[in-house]
Formats: sequence, structure tokens, C-alpha cells
Amino acid sequence: MSRVRRWSIALVAVGALGLAGCSSSSSSPTTTTPSTTSSSAATATTTGGATAIAPIPVADRSPAGTAGTAPTVVVPTSAPPTQLESADLITGSGPAVTNGDSITVQYVLATYSTHQVVQSSWTSQPFTFTVGATGAGSVIPGWDQGVIGMQAGGRRELIIPPSLGYGNSSPGAGIAADDTLVFVIDLVKIN
Repeated sequence: MSRVRRWSIALVAVGALGLAGCSSSSSSPTTTTPSTTSSSAATATTTGGATAIAPIPVADRSPAGTAGTAPTVVVPTSAPPTQLESADLITGSGPAVTNGDSITVQYVLATYSTHQVVQSSWTSQPFTFTVGATGAGSVIPGWDQGVIGMQAGGRRELIIPPSLGYGNSSPGAGIAADDTLVFVIDLVKIN
């Protein structure tokens, strides 16, 4: 099975949480576009096969919001990054997520192609997965790399380039081939 196809299967499983069910109603998370962009660029480096995670420029970050409530997602107006970017919007407490942990999260996904929320676990139920697992039910590489170090109660934003997302495949409505993904993820618990 090809790498792209393997990660597409994960979206189908996650898609049951509401890929097609996201709408712009007042109870759904919203997407906004910032009025300013940052001219600073962060560079990722590769060490031992793992890609370093660059910070999301301050002007491109979503608002922190309130823990326990669905976040508002900001899709930057700047060009999409070519490396994984991350920012902790709310810092959690307790042990940090490590590879192999089973975790439960809430998340909202917006895409660069639509500048809209296309999926949200907040409209259905939290999502549980094992960090670094392979095969059916696993998540895209950007999630496996991006959730490491999160603590319960924390909220992290990830901007995931196509190479760590769904690549040149469109796994479902609202996600184009070669799309850059903007996730805001709340860590509910390490199971």
C-alpha cells in the first residue's frame, strides 16, 4: 500500500467524525483570515530523519480561545509553509505526549484551499489514536510529529504541508490535492 493511500485511510476513519457535517452555523468553530501577515520565515531542519518543527509566525496564529470550548481557526493569508509549523495556544499540565501514547483529542481542521473549517470533532465526539502507530487507523505524519510534547488541557495549532498531510491525493470534501492543513488540537487526555 502506498504511503499516500495509507494516510488517506486514516482520514476516512476520522471523516466519520464530521468531514461533511461541518457548516458555518453559530455552533460550529469559525474560520477567519488575519488582516496582517508576518514577513518572518522559519526554517525547518532535518536531524536523524525527523523534521524539526518551525514556529508559526505570531501574526499567522489562531486566537487561543478558551480551553474546553471549540476554537476559532485562522487560515493565514501568507503563502503556505513548506515545513511543519506549530504554536502552543494554551499550555497544558502534567506528563507530555510521547511516541506510542494513546491520546484523546478534540480538533478543528481548516484548509488553505477553502479558508474554511472542513472538519471538527467538536460537532461529534473526541478522537482517540496512538501516536506513531502505522497502518489502518493511524494519523497523518504531521499529527504524529506535531502532538509530541503536548500536555493535557493544552491547545496546539499545527500548519501541515502536503508532504506531511495527504500529499497529492484529495481524501474528501474540502481538502484539495496538495492542500496545506491548519489544525487546532486540544489534548483531552493521555489514555
